[in-house]
Amino acid sequence: MTVTTDAVALGEWVACGWPGKVPVGGHWDTVILGQQVRATRTAADSYEVFTLDRTGTPGRQLPVQSRYCCIFTTLSEPKRPLPEISEFAEPDRRLVNSGCVGVNTSPYRLIENFLDMAHFPFVHTDILGAEEQTEVASYKVEHRKEVDEIWATDCQFFQPAASKAATGGQMTKYVYRIMSPFSIMLYKTVHGDPGRNDAICLFIQPRDETDCLAYMPMALVDAVSTTESMIDFQQTIFLQDRVILENQRPALMPLDLTAEIPTKADVGSVTFRRWLKQSGIWFGTSEKAAA
Repeated sequence: MTVTTDAVALGEWVACGWPGKVPVGGHWDTVILGQQVRATRTAADSYEVFTLDRTGTPGRQLPVQSRYCCIFTTLSEPKRPLPEISEFAEPDRRLVNSGCVGVNTSPYRLIENFLDMAHFPFVHTDILGAEEQTEVASYKVEHRKEVDEIWATDCQFFQPAASKAATGGQMTKYVYRIMSPFSIMLYKTVHGDPGRNDAICLFIQPRDETDCLAYMPMALVDAVSTTESMIDFQQTIFLQDRVILENQRPALMPLDLTAEIPTKADVGSVTFRRWLKQSGIWFGTSEKAAA
C-alpha cells in the first residue's frame, strides 16, 4: 500500500474512528489514503493522531477534531472546514453511532449509492422501497459554491418502512448534501413530525483506492426506539448495499460522463462526478492513469 500523492484528497477531513473507541491512554492504528496512522485517546474528550513509518514509529502529528460521533483527521493542510451540522447540537435528538462497515470499492461509489433513490425498491425491498412503486420523481441539484457543496432538494420516494420508528408506509422527503469527496448526509422526514428532519451521515475513511470504512452517525428525533434497534436498522440497510457496491465494475469511479450511461434519476450522480473532476481529485478514480 502506497501513500497517495493526490493533493486534493490529502487535504480533506476523513473519519478515522469514534470517541470512546479505546480507554483513556489507549490507541488504535489504521490506514488513511495509504498512510498508516496511530490515534491516541489522551483524555476523556481529547485525541492525537500521528503518521507511522514502516517500523511503526510515530512521526508527524496531524490535525484532529472530535465531532458528529467521529474522530476526524487530515493528512495535509485542510482545504475546507468540517461542515456544520446543527442537528447534532439539538438537545432532544438521539445521537446514534452506528459503527463502521468495511467496503471494497471506491469512496465515490459509496457516495453515489447513498445518493441514489432508484435502487430502493430492488435492494431494500419492503423497507425503503416497494417493487410496484419504482419511479424517481424529478428533483433539483445545485452546486452551492459559497460552501463548495452539492445539494439535492425536492427528493421524495414512497417507503414501506422509512425508519425504525415508522409504523407504516409513507411518502418520505429527502434532502441530500454532499459535503466533501468523502462525506455525504441526508435530511429525512421524521415519522409523526413533518416539521423536522432526521440527519443521517455517511463519513468515509478511504484506506486505499478501493478499500474503505464507512461511518454512519445519526441525529434522530425518536424517543421510542432502542439504540440497539436503530443501529440494527441502519446496519441492515448498509449491508444490503455492500453486496451491490462490491460487485460494481469498475471499482474505480469513471469521471468521464460518457463512460456510464445515466438516466433522469442520476442527475445527482452526474453533478457529483462533474464536481469531482473540476476539483482535480484523481485518487479512487479512473483519472489516475492521466494524473
